[in-house]
Amino acid sequence: MSDLEIPLWFEIGSYVVLGLILLTDLVIAYRRPHVPSTRESALWVIFYVALALVFAGLMLALGDAEHAGQFIAGWLTEYSLSIDNLFVFVIIMASFKVPRKYQQEILMVGIILALVFRGIFILLGAAIIENFSAIFYLFGLFLIYTAYTQAFGKDHNEENESRIIGFLRKRIRITDEFDGNKIRTVIDGKKTFTPILLVFIAIGSTDILFALDSIPAIFGITTSPFIVFTANIFALMGLRQLYFLLGDLIDRLVYLKYGIAFILAFIGVKLFLHALHENELPFINGGEHVEWAPDIDTFASLAVIVASMAVATIASLIKMKRDPNLPDPKDALKPRTDEDAETK
Repeated sequence: MSDLEIPLWFEIGSYVVLGLILLTDLVIAYRRPHVPSTRESALWVIFYVALALVFAGLMLALGDAEHAGQFIAGWLTEYSLSIDNLFVFVIIMASFKVPRKYQQEILMVGIILALVFRGIFILLGAAIIENFSAIFYLFGLFLIYTAYTQAFGKDHNEENESRIIGFLRKRIRITDEFDGNKIRTVIDGKKTFTPILLVFIAIGSTDILFALDSIPAIFGITTSPFIVFTANIFALMGLRQLYFLLGDLIDRLVYLKYGIAFILAFIGVKLFLHALHENELPFINGGEHVEWAPDIDTFASLAVIVASMAVATIASLIKMKRDPNLPDPKDALKPRTDEDAETK
């Protein structure tokens, strides 16, 4: 987890280019609300994945293999956690009965909110690590606990969310009907909010919870704020298109949550071992480094992350193929057009 030294122009240029891409995606989603076809979604996802790999290549050329590997491992970890985000987005969209043609705009707003929240937590995390290295003990324990709840706990606390929604409905005038993609509309001459406001609040609150999980996870791979933030940006870019690309398959990948839980547990253990290896706490081994604690390298972490997601995805597809109660993966991923989606 050594410090990364790359040209300042590359850092600034990366943020500018990524910001422009996100802005363009946001404008497209707002000005042309529609349900992306399978082909359109696939092309966008491929573009963003290729862009991340190109960025990793530039990191290799301007930095070194270690930090390029840290970026890929961090990107894949955040990507897997972002896919987990999509499961919750599916629940939120379904519970509020959001028209599919407006879902991509809402998803884009959710992605922007996620970036803002993660940016805040990244800055806080970097500052804490700089001044309190023993935080890795807490990060490690937190991720192990999160892994347990991911595998065996509830994915989405609908009871708490319904309380929040009920609280808002009692204090804010909110209609039950959508008015296009408007947050506010006029009914009987009075201005009122539409359900989109509630959807934004629900997505924003889940973004905060996922940021709490994802930031400690990636700091277990690298302590470079630049790598942490760019990995998060690349993981969130294309998430909107991935939502439509996976379609009905997204909530059928039954073993994906176990793959994500294993990754979180692995990184949690890695963080705890790293904390022991660099120990400075006086009540642990007299404040001395624990020699037997291994420091797991970046490429071992990358191998574990890739293998975990591959096994979880393949196992889910096999179960779909064999279980008559689940749709065939080919049917879930069949090409869709805007007209097809409107009939759902």
